[in-house]
Amino acid sequence: MHMTAKPKSPLVYLFDWGDTLMRDDPNQSLPMAEWEHVEAVDGALALLTKLSQSSRLMLATSAAASNEAQIRAALDRVGLGQYMERIYCQANVGFTKSTQFYQFILDDLALNPTEIVMIGDHFDNDVLAANALGISAVWLNTQNQYQATSKLHTTIHHLSELLDRSCSI
Repeated sequence: MHMTAKPKSPLVYLFDWGDTLMRDDPNQSLPMAEWEHVEAVDGALALLTKLSQSSRLMLATSAAASNEAQIRAALDRVGLGQYMERIYCQANVGFTKSTQFYQFILDDLALNPTEIVMIGDHFDNDVLAANALGISAVWLNTQNQYQATSKLHTTIHHLSELLDRSCSI
């Protein structure tokens, strides 16, 4: 009897929202969808366009001022909403980014940690919390040239760096 290998499901990329895909303004208290001016992070559109051709893209944010509909509305204002299959936020998950937050996503998507890569700008919440469950992560460090690298994470300084490599850790 000949068995064919089950095709590998496409990798899932989880993206942080504020200062990873869209510029955050810490002086704002309104949901981002209601801000007068919103802006995508440089390189976000090109990266999502490329990754969406072969992978599933999701948003994972601890943003407390916006619910899922408001987050999608803000993403739509800069042309990024079409790429996000699902949005995981504090309002619909019930947790800020933590091991419980990432476990919720793994359970919801019925995936193993090795099938997801988290990309975000907060080392503790986006990288270490994901790594604690075995999820690989990419730290977007735009503040300085410091590199943090381990078996489960790497560092980039601009989203365009992901266009030039496979995003494998």
